[in-house]
Amino acid sequence: MGSQQPDGSCDGHPEPEARWCAVTGGRGFMARHLVAALLRSGKWRVRVTDLAPAIVLGPGEVEALLSDALRDGRAVYARADICNVDQLIEAFEGVDVVFHTAAADPAKNDLQLHYKVNVEGTKNVIDACKICKVKRLIHTSSSVVVFDGVHGLFNVNESMPYPDKFPDAYAQTKAEAEKLVMENNGIRELLTCCIRPGSIFGHGDIIMPTMDRYGRTQFIIGDGKNCDDFVYVENVVHAHLCAEKTLSTEEGAETSGGKAYFVTNMEPINMWDFIYMVSEELGYKRPVKIRIPALVVMPVSYVIEWGYKVLRRYGMHQPQMLTPARIKYVTLNRTFSCKKAIEELGYKPIVTLMDGLKKTTESYILLRDKYSP
Repeated sequence: MGSQQPDGSCDGHPEPEARWCAVTGGRGFMARHLVAALLRSGKWRVRVTDLAPAIVLGPGEVEALLSDALRDGRAVYARADICNVDQLIEAFEGVDVVFHTAAADPAKNDLQLHYKVNVEGTKNVIDACKICKVKRLIHTSSSVVVFDGVHGLFNVNESMPYPDKFPDAYAQTKAEAEKLVMENNGIRELLTCCIRPGSIFGHGDIIMPTMDRYGRTQFIIGDGKNCDDFVYVENVVHAHLCAEKTLSTEEGAETSGGKAYFVTNMEPINMWDFIYMVSEELGYKRPVKIRIPALVVMPVSYVIEWGYKVLRRYGMHQPQMLTPARIKYVTLNRTFSCKKAIEELGYKPIVTLMDGLKKTTESYILLRDKYSP
C-alpha cells in the first residue's frame, strides 16, 4: 500500500472524488509549478492547456511528476489557443475550476499582440467558463497593473488605483484583463479572483540563465537604492490555491469574489542586492560593479526603440533589455502589502526568500551541469 499523505491521499494519487481543473498557458514557468502542486494534492485531475500541438516534457522533478500523471490519467494535455473560444470550450468541458495563467510575452512590447492575448484572450476564457458552467476562475494578474513607470511604489495595497498611463503594453493589457475578470464575478454563477504576484523567481525562470551568462559583471542603473518585492514561485502557486479554496466556501466567495490580491514573499529587498545574491549563489564571488546613471541610459534606450521601429522590416530584433520600460522597472521602488491576502485568503509565504533562492540556484546548477555539452 502507498504511504498516507497529509491530505489523505496515498502517494499523491487522487482520491475517488478528485475533480477536474484546467490550467491555461499550462506549459509556462509558473504554470508548471501550479500543475505539479495540483497533482501533488491528490484532490485534482488537471487539464493542461497550451498552444503547442503536443506536450514535450523537459528535465526536472516537476516535469517527471507531470509525466507520471499523463500516463495514469490524472492529467491530460489539451491544445487550446485562448484566442479561440471554441477550443477553450472543448478544453473546459467538465471542469470545476480554471486557473488562467496564459499571457503574451512581457518582453515583447507589442500592443496589438498583448491586447489580442491578454484582453481578448481573457474575455474568451471568461466566456468559455460561463458556457461550460465552470464554478471558479482564478486569474494570474500582476503587480505591474498599478505601476505608471514614473512614480515608485512603496508598500502599496489594493486601494492603489490603476494609473492613467502604463510603462508598456504588458502592464496596460494585464490591467484591462484583470478588470474583465473582476467585473464578471457572480455572472452566471462564475466566481472570480485575481492574484497579483511581485517579481517571480524559481526553477525554470529566466533570471538564472541570464545571471549565469553575465554574472561576472553587475551593471547598476540609477542610484542603486530601489527596492523590489520578489516572490518565490511556490509561494505564487500557494496563493492561487488559497484563492481557489477561499472561493469554494460561501463566506469566502462573499468576501473575495471579484477581488485582486498582491502576493509577495513579504521580504522587500534592494533589487541590486538580490541580483548580487543570485550572482554569489551561482559562484561569482566578486562581480565587477559598474554604475550607470539613468539619465545617461534612458536617451540611449529611446534611440534603440526608435531604431527598432524603423529597422524591424529589415530583420532587426526587438530589444528586450535596454528599453525605456525596462529601465523604469529596474530603477524605481516597487513593493506591495500582502495584508489583504493574509486576512482574506489565508495566504502566508511557505518558502523564505533565501531558501527559495538557494533551491532555485541549486536546481539550475544541477541541470546545467548535467545537460550542458
